[in-house]
Parts: sequence; C-alpha cells; structure tokens
Amino acid sequence: MTVELISGLIGGVGLFLLGMRLMTNGLRNAAGPALRSILGKWTKTPIRGLFSGFMITALVQSSSAITVAVIGFVNAGLMSLAQSIGVIYGSNVGTTVTGWIVAAVGMSVKVKALALPLIGLGAALRLTTGTSRRKHLGDAFAGFGIFFLGIETLQSSFHIIQGSIDLSTFNVAGIPGILLFVGIGTMLTLVMQSSSAAMALVLTAAMSNVITLESAAAAVIGTNIGTTTTAALSVIGATYNAKKVAAAHIVFNFATGVVALMLIPFFIHAISLIPIAGQAANVAATLAVFHTFFNVLGVILFLPFTKRFVTLLNKHIGKEFADLGKPKYIDSNVLSTPSLAMDALFMELGRLGELTRSMGQKALTSKFRDKDFIKDRAQFDGLVRAIRKFCVKLQHVNLPETVASRLPLSLRVIQYFRKSVNIIDEVSQEHALLNHQLPDYSHECARNFQHEVKNILNIAHTPCSSEFNQLKQSVHELHDQYQELKEALLEDGANGKIELDRMVALLDYYSHMRMMCDQAIKGTDYWADLRNRDITCANADKENDFTWKPSE
Repeated sequence: MTVELISGLIGGVGLFLLGMRLMTNGLRNAAGPALRSILGKWTKTPIRGLFSGFMITALVQSSSAITVAVIGFVNAGLMSLAQSIGVIYGSNVGTTVTGWIVAAVGMSVKVKALALPLIGLGAALRLTTGTSRRKHLGDAFAGFGIFFLGIETLQSSFHIIQGSIDLSTFNVAGIPGILLFVGIGTMLTLVMQSSSAAMALVLTAAMSNVITLESAAAAVIGTNIGTTTTAALSVIGATYNAKKVAAAHIVFNFATGVVALMLIPFFIHAISLIPIAGQAANVAATLAVFHTFFNVLGVILFLPFTKRFVTLLNKHIGKEFADLGKPKYIDSNVLSTPSLAMDALFMELGRLGELTRSMGQKALTSKFRDKDFIKDRAQFDGLVRAIRKFCVKLQHVNLPETVASRLPLSLRVIQYFRKSVNIIDEVSQEHALLNHQLPDYSHECARNFQHEVKNILNIAHTPCSSEFNQLKQSVHELHDQYQELKEALLEDGANGKIELDRMVALLDYYSHMRMMCDQAIKGTDYWADLRNRDITCANADKENDFTWKPSE
C-alpha cells in the first residue's frame, strides 16, 4: 500500500505539472502576437491593465508568465510602471480561475469521461495540423485532460491516506495551524513553480477531507504568497525597472495575504451558517469563492492608491540608478546658441561612447551580473533618453546649415552605441555562465582575440592618438583573428575536444564580441567626425572625463 500511495502522489503531482505546462504553453503559443498586442495596447490605465491581466492570466493559467512578460515590456519602454501594476492586479484575480475549474470539474463531473476525450482531441490536433496554430491548441486540450487526470489520481491517493492514517493530528487548530498551512501553500508553489498547480493540489486535498476547510483556506493564501517567488528570482541581477515590477507584485500579494488571514475566522463562521457548504461537493467551490474574494478585495484596497504606490517604488528602488543617467553637458540653456548646443551634444555623446566601451571591456570577461554592469546599463539608457530629447528640442531651433548637417550624424552615433550595448545584453542572457576553458591552440586564439578587442577599445578612447587613424585596419585584422579562432573551435568540436553544444555557444559568444566591437568603433568613428580633429583634441586635453582606465 505504501508503494501504491507514493506512486499515486508522485504521479498525480507529475500529471498536474505536465498538464499545466502543456496547457500554459499551448494557449500562449496559440495566442501568438495577441498577448503582446493586448499587453502593449490595452493597458493604458491601471483599470484597463487590470482587466487585461485578468483575461490573459485566465487564458494562459500562468501569472508568472504574465509577470515576466510585463517586466520585459517595462524594460523596453512599452509600458509604464503604473500600467504594469494594473496588470499585476488583474493577474492575481486571474489565478482564481483555476479554483473554479477544479470546483466545476473535479467533483461534479466524472473526470475520465472529460479528460480522455480532451487528450484524444489534443493529440489529433497536434498530429494532423502540421505547423498551423491549431497544433498549439492541441497541446492546450491535451494539457487540460492530463491536468484533470492528475486531479483524479490525487483524489484516489488521498482516499488511501484517509483510510490508513489518522490525519486529524496534522490539522493543528488556531493561529499556529493557520501559519503552518500558509507556509505549506507557499512551499508548494515554490517547489512546483506554479501557483495554479499548487492551488489545485490544495483544493483536491480539501475535497478528499485530507485537510480541514480552515487549513485549506490558509494554504490557499500561501499559494498566493508563493507565486511572488518566481518574480523575485527572475529579477536577481536585473535592472531597477524589473525590480520595481517585482516589488509591486510582492507587496501586493503579501498585503492581500495579510488581509485574507484576518478574514479566515469570519470566513469559517460564515460557512458554518450554510449547511451545504461543508459538503465535499461544495468544498472546492467554497475555497474558490474565498480565493476570489480576498484577491478582489486586495485590488479594491490598492487600486485607488496606485499613483502613490508608483511614487513609493520610484522613491525607494533604483533612485541611484536614475541619477546615474542624468546628462552632464546638455540642458535647455544652451539651446539658444546652436554652436554651444552642438558642443554640449558632442561632449555628452563622448560620455556615451566612453560608457559603451567600458561595458564592452566587462563583457570580455563575462561579468554580466556584476552590480557595476547593471549600473552601467541604467546609466546608458538614461543618457540615451536625455540625448534624444535634447536632439528633438534642437530640431525645433532655427539651426545654421553647418550645425543642422551634424544632427543626423549625432543620431547615427547613438544608434551604433545602442546596437553595441544591445549585443552585450543579448550575450549576458545567453552566455553569462559559459565555460571558457579551451584546449591549447583554441585558448591561444581566444586570448589573442580578446586582447585585440581590448586594445581596439582602448585606442578608440583616445581620438587624438596616431593609432586612432588605424582603427579601421585594426577592425579588419580582428575579423581575421576571429576566423582563425572560429576554425580552431570547429576543429576542436569535430575532434571531440569540446562538446558540440558548448562549441556552438562559444562561437556565438565570440561572434557577438566581434560585432559589439565593430558597432562601438563605428559609433566612435562617426563621433570623431562630428567636429574638426584639432577642436576635438583641444577639448580632450581640457576634459579629464574621457581619460578612461579599463578594468584589469
């Protein structure tokens, strides 16, 4: 019986997680660009964000996926922090749909009679629709069916537990018991990385009378709190905007959880007044009502104070990063004198180039999660925004032809530097933990390549030096060194000295480093052409800001 019990519990949880993953990925892929469109266009206000967050979460059954998407949109500037908070409100309410699904299907319908046809339909769609979007709907249908089979498997296991073990000793009464099951709900969500799956598990246990209604209510609160762990883990080493979104999620869920804890005694008392509510067939529905009620109540309490909430987050998170991106030379005062405005713009673009090359140096050593690197990215983004706004204002000034002709060149400089930093960001996500230990010849080629990139970036920082004029030739030589390194890595991969997957990742990394250097040098070259070289050298002598010392 012990083997049967353990197998049933493990298998039931496995079916839960497998079904939830298929269902979530299938619905998300079937929706395709619609999710991006909804999040990008239908979240203009917190209210609209709330409804969008609810609808999308109810559809894909994953508040974590929505939170990660929201973080990406905020970082990309497609969504404000206030809009993202509205989506978070809605996604929390959207997670309550899982409870209603379990309540509607778990007890009132013979599970296999629904689950098996869904799995069959899903398999048929997956196998017969080729590359169309319907194959993703097939995954979703199959996921629903497998999810419901998990419910039945766990119900059977819980009935075995109930018949062989006295479970009353595990249902501790009072505040200690409530806190215990809040912790259990939180841990279930943390382990499963799915509050919906954890919620379904708690409801199934409650329907099988394995835990009391009070304990189940506390565990439901725990699943709500536990869903914040995904957001917290996803922003380790991330930008301050991402941290603000995660902080909003955590604060909202914890505050809502505290309110729900205070409501449990009233909830239990109200249920005791309804004789049919305690019946097995209605336990899941009762808990679904409770889950929905305290989430909606949390939205009602937070929504009127969203602006203050945003102000609080901006005040306490990332303030030092925002200050880093403030311009040093450009302001509205110099706009009245176009020549001075271009001088200031030139100097600010010099700062941007300095920062870009500094980030390139750090990328050579894969220090992508270093705190300084994150600060550099925040400073870079802030400077780019400030420079672009300044250029827009400059366009509305009556500029002499000599000044106006340099403005498009300035915008081109920004684009090259931005491309260089974007390449670094891409590498930081894909190759941050890449192992760079190589066989002898490949190691020598890689060392020579990195040394040449570092040398080129150093020379690019001194536009008045004689070596600066040879930068284009140096970049061509770098391309030759990359080809030599590429051939060495391919040979090591073919000979089995390096695993093929690692070889491909290394080739991608060094290719990105070559492109990063190439874009940074192009931006520097155009920046140097903005002004006469003699003036450039004179300003460089006066300014110590461009005397950058690369990190070892």
